[in-house]
Amino acid sequence: MSVRVDLNISLDGYATTTDQTPENPFGDDWSRLVEAYVATRTFRERVLHDASGEGTTGVDDAHAQAYFADVGAEIMGAGMFGLHNFPDDPDWRGWWGDEPPFRIPVFVLTRRVPHPSIEFDNGTTFHFLSATPREALARAAEAADGRDVRIGGGPTVVRDFLREGLVDHLHVGIAPILLGRGINLWEGLRGLESGYDVTAETAESGTIHLSWRR
Repeated sequence: MSVRVDLNISLDGYATTTDQTPENPFGDDWSRLVEAYVATRTFRERVLHDASGEGTTGVDDAHAQAYFADVGAEIMGAGMFGLHNFPDDPDWRGWWGDEPPFRIPVFVLTRRVPHPSIEFDNGTTFHFLSATPREALARAAEAADGRDVRIGGGPTVVRDFLREGLVDHLHVGIAPILLGRGINLWEGLRGLESGYDVTAETAESGTIHLSWRR
């Protein structure tokens, strides 16, 4: 089993955006941050359920395929699920629609427990727990049954696992844009590169794929 992270960040290290408005809840910067990933054939098939074969191939798509490969369980924060936006709505089932792309057990870290698990027909089940990174990882590893555990995000959750030394493989897709503000993935992680072998690969889109492996 390996503990993995995959994130899209800007050149200056930001994994979130701050230009959202009520009329544009994702903001213009978010589409710029994830543009190369969203354009891939794998994203279109897996997330948008587009079976047309449209979408980019090459380096970006290879990393998109790797994102989903051999993952047995996922850990994410309450913000990535959407609890911050709909904290008191008992019918809220997350951002991901009726067919979430995970298809595995997903453990959502939140202080708002107890919260009943939410099951989907495609194999995705969201479980809600209040736990330390090590406690959450133990639960997820048991559910993964020998396959990998992915720390899905957001960046604050990812930093917590990195600080604890729990991540075996960190992949960041660095978009060729500057954001200047938001949540910075690298904040408080000086010297993180120690103990990892770091490789870089540049995609046709200009995205730099940086991989850190123990």
